Amino acid sequence: MTARIFLKLILGVLCVLIVALAAVDVLASRVAETSFRETLERELTQKGRIMALSYTGGLSTHTSKRAQELGLAAGARVTLIDRTGRVLADSEADASQMENHSARPEVASALRGTPGSASRKSATTRTDFLYVAIPHPQGALRLAVPLVDVQAQVDSIRRRMLVSTALAFLPAILIAALFARYVSSKLGAIIEYAGKLAEGNFHVRLLKPGADELGILGTKLNDTGEKLEHMMGELQREHNELEKLERIRKDFVINVSHELRTPLASIQGYTETLLDGAIHDEKHNVRFLNIIRQNAERLTNLASDLLTISRIESGSQKFQFATYYVNNLIEDCVDSMRPLAQKKGIALHILQAAADAEVFCDWKAVHQALSNLLENAIKYTPDGGEITVSTSPAARPGYVQFSVRDTGIGIPNDELPRLFERFYRVDKARSRELGGTGLGLAIVKHLARSHGGEVAVESEIGKGSVFSFTLPDHDPGEMPKAPDASADAIVSVP
Repeated sequence: MTARIFLKLILGVLCVLIVALAAVDVLASRVAETSFRETLERELTQKGRIMALSYTGGLSTHTSKRAQELGLAAGARVTLIDRTGRVLADSEADASQMENHSARPEVASALRGTPGSASRKSATTRTDFLYVAIPHPQGALRLAVPLVDVQAQVDSIRRRMLVSTALAFLPAILIAALFARYVSSKLGAIIEYAGKLAEGNFHVRLLKPGADELGILGTKLNDTGEKLEHMMGELQREHNELEKLERIRKDFVINVSHELRTPLASIQGYTETLLDGAIHDEKHNVRFLNIIRQNAERLTNLASDLLTISRIESGSQKFQFATYYVNNLIEDCVDSMRPLAQKKGIALHILQAAADAEVFCDWKAVHQALSNLLENAIKYTPDGGEITVSTSPAARPGYVQFSVRDTGIGIPNDELPRLFERFYRVDKARSRELGGTGLGLAIVKHLARSHGGEVAVESEIGKGSVFSFTLPDHDPGEMPKAPDASADAIVSVP
């Protein structure tokens, strides 16, 4: 690429120089010819005047031999003409054979008393001459030089001028070559860089673009490449985000459809059974109605949880933030869950925080988050187990960590990263047997993030699990926007 540009620039410069040399040849040749003829005319005029002064005895007394001697001395053809135009003598021709010259322009001018000149072909010698005629009291004296000699002198001057001009162009060619090399290297680099940009390689940059016009162009291309790289990065991130959201949307539709199908099928089946006559069966009708009621409650809970997540993610959930004592929040929630724990003989313990410990939160949101964690713990803790609710300073300054520890069955480590996803269950068969919508932990995560906090889980098979979330202990200012639905799989594990 650089070699082609260099060659084109050099050829362009050479074409310009050739045209300039031709122009110099044409113009300078004309100037040289005109200047030489004028100089020659002046010389012939001066020689003629000197000769005219030497003819003191009269023109008619001079013979052709004398004319030849004068012509040889002057280096020109000499012609003596009387006042009537008759040729008296000529250095190169027989005067008696020559016609009257009174009509010749140069002779006519000289006979009138003014030197004259003209260029034409001689009727006698058939040769082109430059004629100069000088006035004489007895007629005119004319000198002539062949134009061939004039043209030879002009051609000699022309050749010398062309050689001189060509030699003068050599430094220009050298400078042009250096300039062409510089420009071609710059343009080659810019064209190569533009090609990389066209191929989508936006991370490359031009090195040392310089401060001249091509350097400014290179700098602008670098800026363009940087902006394109940033733009493509943003587009790629948005594309990945859209793909992620699309996967989540599809999974959500599949999960919701699956969650709705089971209770709806159960309700439909038992309803049809009752309509077919089982409603009069005192042994089974009440049990069937209880199953229908349980599945209806399951659908109600699912719809409620879906609305809760939807409101939080869309930002339409309105929180009433205020400062609350930590112990009061925990005691209210634990008291509401004691009846459910007592049915399984599970002991609920509270590790009291400092009496003046406070958090800045929405009371209902925290009550729901703790209730969801406690409900999960009760479901998966065997009868006679223990559940402990406690608080501690979080690793993040200015935050308090709420923890729910159980003595349940535990969770495999490879399942922990997805626990807070919507509808994700470790043991799907057991989860459906125990009830629940599969949205409880997702709601906990979104509620915590709406307060600027995070969720975490740690577990050990056969020993139990610890679920936790954090809340600010003071007003942090503007609360975060609605949590990003695409971040469902992100879980903080201490």
